[in-house]
Amino acid sequence: MPYAMLTFRIKPGHEEELTRLFAEAPTLETPVVTNDRGEETARLIGTGVFVKDDVLVRLVHYEGDFSGIARHLASQRHVHVIEDKIAPFLAGTRDTGTSDGFAAFFRNAGMRCLTQSSSEAQSTRL
Repeated sequence: MPYAMLTFRIKPGHEEELTRLFAEAPTLETPVVTNDRGEETARLIGTGVFVKDDVLVRLVHYEGDFSGIARHLASQRHVHVIEDKIAPFLAGTRDTGTSDGFAAFFRNAGMRCLTQSSSEAQSTRL
């Protein structure tokens, strides 16, 4: 199952506020990602958020087609709650209030994946 990483440039020194903000954030309404016909195309397995100095990184664990995940997340209330609350801690501004703006942020914030592996892949090579 693949992973994606999104980066956020933040103002340093706010780790505790960000920790509290993410701990109190509402949960995802649904992990199921569907296309325009309502067919499941992906599923969000889990996320993790990490912070150090002026960088916050969100790990997205998913299965299926990644291309619809930005659209799906843009429609989720919890994402907009978090976006509004982290805005004062961001080093710059961005438009995530619209689906197009959120999709642009998602594309620009994504880290380039160099490699991914799992223990299952390792065991099949032995």
